[in-house]
Amino acid sequence: MIVIKNWLKNIGPGPLVAAAFIGPGTVTVCTLAGVGFGLSLLWTMLFAIVATIVLQEMAARLGIVSQKGLSEAIRSEITNKTLRSVTIVLILSAIVIGNAAYEAGNFSGGVLGLESIFGDQVIALGHLQINLWSISLGVIAFVVLYLGNYKVLERILVAMVVVMSLSFLITAILTKPNMNEVFGGLFMPYLSEENILTVIALVGTTVVPYNLFLHAALVKEKWSSKTDLKYAKKDTFIAIILGGIVSMSIIVSASAIQQFEVRTAADLAKGLEPLFGSFSKYVLSTGLFAAGITSAITAPLAAAYVASGCLGWRSNLKSTKFRLVWMIILGIGVVFSSIGFKSVEIIKFAQIANGLLLPVVAGFLIWMMNRTSLLGAYKNTVWQNVFGLVILVLSVVLGAKSILKVFEII
Repeated sequence: MIVIKNWLKNIGPGPLVAAAFIGPGTVTVCTLAGVGFGLSLLWTMLFAIVATIVLQEMAARLGIVSQKGLSEAIRSEITNKTLRSVTIVLILSAIVIGNAAYEAGNFSGGVLGLESIFGDQVIALGHLQINLWSISLGVIAFVVLYLGNYKVLERILVAMVVVMSLSFLITAILTKPNMNEVFGGLFMPYLSEENILTVIALVGTTVVPYNLFLHAALVKEKWSSKTDLKYAKKDTFIAIILGGIVSMSIIVSASAIQQFEVRTAADLAKGLEPLFGSFSKYVLSTGLFAAGITSAITAPLAAAYVASGCLGWRSNLKSTKFRLVWMIILGIGVVFSSIGFKSVEIIKFAQIANGLLLPVVAGFLIWMMNRTSLLGAYKNTVWQNVFGLVILVLSVVLGAKSILKVFEII
């Protein structure tokens, strides 16, 4: 009992980071990967998990040692005014505007989970159809964020992540996958013209650029001493590995579907029902709801931290400016989701865009992690730089290939 109590006491932002990257976008992209390519892209998830651990550990170390978020560190370390202004505009555009776009997908995913169990709840206002589930989820997210209490936020999201993890893991176990094929997919990388965009989307939905900003900002709420770095590392490792297992479980579940058109996780739930009964539908739909609501909370939170750091505001959960940013992001998500903004293509495009943005944000992070003025003895070691640069180069190569593929140059 004491062990469990100590473990719970030292849980940090790791589960929040996992909650942020396992949203409806992840569920949708992993579903499409499993349906389209079976288990052959599991290696992509393995790479993405390793890359996420390496980069998120850097972000956590930056936050604890410097007591600054990533956007704050960039703002303070870039002395050239022109370069600093351009960088801040790029970060604000990419993260804040990008998160506003993702938020509609987050709510839509949560709504799909509820609709699969309880059916539609739509009212007509003239020619406009308003989805009441979207508004309900918006109210829940608003209340959780408005409380402005980190401990409450942490406990709610940890509980939702546990529910989500169990839901998708049970669904994968029900499909009884061939373990030889699972290990083959994990350790035998295969890249082709057909799967390149899906590979980029899987990386983009796991190694989420805004999570690097979120993690660096949140560790300051939990820890303030350099001696706490060991807790932050353990917290990061466990949460991201569990999150990766969830993503892999979705791919495994989707690969079991035969002769059924699957475009979303809701379709996956329907496709599994003839094989495993209505139980699988309820389990998967619960996971989809949890994925939607957790990401609907963390995306506005990340945007608020990024805006505060870039513009030099006080990063306080209860400050007016901080609240105004997340309220705008939340409001945009509720409005677009409630009027039926549910395009799988747009969700997938957003994940590809995430994959293209990753090299830029990762480059800034690695640069900050080598600043002695910021981190002193806790700056990156040679091996940490090697791992970081390998991830950076691979993400640049994959990003370049995806651009060439989109414009049909390859």
